[in-house]
Amino acid sequence: MHNTHSNLSKATRHWLIFDGECGMCRRCAHWVIRHDGKGQFIAAPLQNTPSPPMTPQLKVACEGAVHVITRDNQIYRGGAAVLFLFRQIMPLPWGFIPRVLSGAPWIWPIEIVYQIVARNRPFFAGFILPNEPKAPLEPTTHECP
Repeated sequence: MHNTHSNLSKATRHWLIFDGECGMCRRCAHWVIRHDGKGQFIAAPLQNTPSPPMTPQLKVACEGAVHVITRDNQIYRGGAAVLFLFRQIMPLPWGFIPRVLSGAPWIWPIEIVYQIVARNRPFFAGFILPNEPKAPLEPTTHECP
């Protein structure tokens, strides 16, 4: 599910906003940046995201789930955000899979699985991308272009 973020002008890249205090979230953000061959994403911990795009309302929402704000100001949250990331990063034909999963009825179980993982991050942290660095992203990785 997505909304529009009306306070932004047209951006050149998508924003990936994640919990910078969560080691698993940082590893996932590192993975996205490493696999983003086209440089489409700015990865920013919610604790350090500038305004815009961050607003007080968006900060509260980001505390509960990863968010993507697209170049055209669409906002994706949780499982929908993860599928958007995969759609952008994965080459065809593999990129078609997250596109299909983004629609009903497939998105519903995706969101349920996302919530289970998000609520149990310490448990899943050992299994999800264990070889990615846990360190914060370098400042140049998430600065505006």
